[in-house]
Order: sequence, then C-alpha cells, then structure tokens
Amino acid sequence: MAVPAVDGMRGSLGPAGLVRLLGAWRNADGEAPRGGASYRALAAALRGLVRDGRIALHVRLPAERSLAAALGVSRTTVAAAFELLREDGYLISRRGSGSYTALPDGRSAPPSTGVHPLDPGDPGAPGGTIDLAVVAMPAPEPWFTRAAAEAVAELPAYTRGHGNFPYGTPALRAAIAERYTARGAPTSPEQIMVTTGAASGWALLLHELASAGDRIAVESPSYANSLAALRKYDARPVPIGLGTGPHPWDLDAWAAVLRQAAPRMAYVLPDFHNPAGHLMAEEDRARLVELARNAGTLLVVDETNAEMALDDPAAVPRPMAAFDRGGGTVVTIGSASKSFWTGLRIGWLRASPALVRRLALSRSSLDVSSPVLDELITRRLLAEGTFEEVLGHRRAVVRAGREAMVRELRAQLPEWSFTVPGGGLSLWVRIVTDGTARSGASLVAAAARRGVRVAAGTHFGVDGALDGFVRVPFILPDEAAAEAVRRLASAAHAEDGSAGAEVAVL
Repeated sequence: MAVPAVDGMRGSLGPAGLVRLLGAWRNADGEAPRGGASYRALAAALRGLVRDGRIALHVRLPAERSLAAALGVSRTTVAAAFELLREDGYLISRRGSGSYTALPDGRSAPPSTGVHPLDPGDPGAPGGTIDLAVVAMPAPEPWFTRAAAEAVAELPAYTRGHGNFPYGTPALRAAIAERYTARGAPTSPEQIMVTTGAASGWALLLHELASAGDRIAVESPSYANSLAALRKYDARPVPIGLGTGPHPWDLDAWAAVLRQAAPRMAYVLPDFHNPAGHLMAEEDRARLVELARNAGTLLVVDETNAEMALDDPAAVPRPMAAFDRGGGTVVTIGSASKSFWTGLRIGWLRASPALVRRLALSRSSLDVSSPVLDELITRRLLAEGTFEEVLGHRRAVVRAGREAMVRELRAQLPEWSFTVPGGGLSLWVRIVTDGTARSGASLVAAAARRGVRVAAGTHFGVDGALDGFVRVPFILPDEAAAEAVRRLASAAHAEDGSAGAEVAVL
C-alpha cells in the first residue's frame, strides 16, 4: 500500500493494490463513462484518489505494462492516462525511476491551521459571521453552572496546598477510570493522567516519545490540529487513506504500512472520526491493535468524540484499549470538550502505569498540571446521574442540528455529497458545482466574503491533499443552519473564490 517519501525512501503501490483502490472506474459493461474515453476515465479516477488522499504523494505507481495487464486494458490506455496526469501536474515521471504521484504547482499543506485567533462570537448571530470552522458548542446548562458552584465550594480543601497535580486530582482520575471500566475497558486510576485538553496530551506524547524525523502513521483525512502538531515536532506523517462503507479502515493497507514504514507511532480516530464521521467496527479495532503490537508501533487513539453517539449509543464498540491485552500498545486520548464544553480545558491520557509516571515527570517543561477548578468541575459533571443527563441533553441538541444541516444541504446544494454519520459533530462533504469538482480552498475564500467560515479539506490532509472537501459541522439551530448553507450556496456558484483564506480549525 502507499507509503510516502520518507528519509529518501519512495513508497510504491503494486498493480493489485491500485486496482483495488480504483474499484469500478468504468461502467459495469466495461465501457468508459459516457462522454469520455477510457484513458480519460482512468486518469480521472487516479486524480481523484490522489486528491482524496487515498493514494499518498510521492508514491510510485505501477509500470504501464503491469497496470494495463491488471486492469485488462491496453498499454496505450494506461500510457495516455499517465500522460494526462503529467500534464495536469498529478504525476511526475523520471527516466529509469518510474512515475510518482504529485499535486499541481507544488501545492502543499496550509502553512498553519491557527494563524488567526479564535473568535468566540455568537455563531448564530443574524447578519454576523457564522463560524463553521470551529466545532464547539455552548456549555450545557443548568448542569455546568451547578457543577461550577459545587466545585467552588469544594475548592478550599485544595487551596491550602500548592495546587499542582501532575497526574491530576485523585478524584478525577478515579472518575475517568470508572467511565472506561463501564465502557468495557477495565481501568485503574494509576492508568489515568489528566492533561490540559486533548491537544496537550498529544503534544506531551510527541514531546516525550517522538524525535524529529520519526514516522507517524495517520489516517487521511485526520484531525487538522493533530497534523499541525506533527509538523511542529518535525515528525513525518505517513498517510493511509480512509474508504467508505462499513469498514473504511483498510487494514491490509495498515498492515503494509506498519510493516514497510515501521512508524514510531500511529494516530487514529476510531469513534465518529473527525472529520470523516466513521465508526470503526469492533473486529477492526481488535485487528489494528494486533497489527500495531506485532509491528512494535505505539497506537495513539483519540477518543474526543467517543461519547457523541447519536443514533444508537448502545451499539458503539468497546474502546480500543479493551483489546490491548498487554497494556503496552494502546495509549488513549480523551477530552471533556465535546461532552461538556471546549472552554473546560480538561483532557486525559489512558496508558500503562509506567508510561503515566514517565509522562507526569516530563510534563513540567510544558504545563506542570491542569487547573484544579476545571478538574473539580469535570468530576462533578462525570458524577452518576449528572453525566447521563448532560449527555442526553447534548445528544438531543446535536441530533436536531444534524437533521437541520442535512436538510438544508440537500435542498440548497444537492450536488454536494456526504454520508450522514451515526454520531460526532460534523459532515465530511465533497463539493461539486455544475457537475465539476470544486476546490475547497477556493470555496473557503468565497465563503469568507459572504460571512461564513468553513474549513477546507486540505487542513485535514497531508501535503495539500483533500482539496475537494470541506468539513461542515451540524451544531447550529434551524435558522442559523439555513442561513449558513444559503451563504455557502452563494459562494459555491460564485467566480470570485481564490486560494489563501485561512481560518482557525477546531
């Protein structure tokens, strides 16, 4: 499977693997799609795989003769398709070396996903800017204010000391461990370390366990800010494309990458993936943990959306940590941001007790510990009874927002395509205008001029891939959702879009 260029190494994709990725690139009768020759259809399919991140950049494609034999077409068809891709900038051929995937004009990933400060203005304010780039909701009331008042009353018991808890306060560690145990992954408080948000936990893992140049396997797409952290620590992401259907994680591809690239770590989002929305099946979780264990790769699992099941919470598989029998393969990142409030800067890591101790000793160079008051509030919200009420309320609000956003997109932008996820907070949308794929970067610029901010797919890809997508949250009420989509529709049909608009992405 595809492995990007790393330390001078070029990954390659065999004929059988490429045929599998191409799928039904022709109609069932074996002819090219209406209106185009076979070579154009093949070129379009290959171009789509590169743009969607299903094939990474700098990957060597099979030789023309072997690919033609695997596809059952003439070598002339493959040669003409490759030539068209070279003309469009999606393929670079070197004599004696082969043909490698590329993007036009040397396009690369955005320079940063956080250049501009976050603006916490009302996203539904009539006439104001609607921010669809930040997937964050208001705090759940009245539960949050009640928990905050109870935490303030409890605070004097902590103010007599210095207030630094590198592992987290014992009560919160115990509450988080109990929640993991209830979800099917027996956990002790010694396996929990409280962090200043999920992002802080990921940064701490990179700080302590990764070195510059280390390979880190990631999904394509993946969470934008986690990819940005990899760039900051000079790690080398190895992207593995997500598919569709009930098993979007291509575990044969994962096996090949773990074997060939030997990544130091792998970062995955199995629970209502941000941005794709997928939920990893239980059997796939078990196999991926086994693959990582056999490869000696630390599997970092981001569970930020794990509690946001909207359709059937009881059907959500057990945490991936439940399949880590030895306890040394999986490290889990969790967060209070989606279940409770992003302004509550509390996250956590679940790992072996030995790794938790190592990380607690190391964090002094980053943030020492998390805010005690925030930890006390989080523990109150996790309390039995309160947690179920808050989560029920949260899910009902998001479920209504999903219904509104899906309805408006289908009515106002019927060419845009997406799969409605069973949970999470957003849609992963392929943008099409008048039958033609549209650049996400271009759409973002045009949308910004119409008062709506949205995150282009390139934020969630490696090396500028995924330009044909945008992430659209479904957390707005009906009226705001309708107005947001009206502005997106105006931008989609405008001719004034240009690359370069940048937004803060959460």
